[in-house]
Amino acid sequence: MGLLFSKFSSYLFPNIECRTLMLGLDGAGKTTILYKLKLNETVNTIPTIGFNVETVTFHKLTLTVWDVGGQERIRPLWKYYFPNTTTLVFVVDSSDIERFSDAKEELFSLLGEPELANAQLLVFANKQDMPNAKNPAELTEILDLGSIKNREWFICGTNAHTGQGLYEGLMWVKKQMKA
Repeated sequence: MGLLFSKFSSYLFPNIECRTLMLGLDGAGKTTILYKLKLNETVNTIPTIGFNVETVTFHKLTLTVWDVGGQERIRPLWKYYFPNTTTLVFVVDSSDIERFSDAKEELFSLLGEPELANAQLLVFANKQDMPNAKNPAELTEILDLGSIKNREWFICGTNAHTGQGLYEGLMWVKKQMKA
């Protein structure tokens, strides 16, 4: 009986699959976020030269997350990861005030890419625990997110080390994938 209910339940409430591309400037915390989501641990990371890919499962949402390095010399390679992306996660270091304009420029360049036209946008305003970190409302203004009219987007404050805000972002992704 339990097996029958389990199969019926998975038919009614199927697992949602999502190809997720996680981008942002170097040092924003992309890899730390990826492994916090995957392992629920804070891992020591080194700058990503190339990419990391992991499958993350959260409440019947399965994300294949591509975490691509954010160094300036690697950014031209981002385009090779665009095909079939359903969710673009853009990670911003909320405390790196000097690089906000670079982050905004890269984000809007990504939003102009035809292969990402149908991707929803999740912005992680990371490092909320740092001194001088801008909160999500301030970053919405700084990054001009309000001007984005051609796609669904959401911003949430995060701390990759504690996990604060990460699951809020995933819940938004799940809700959007069901819509």
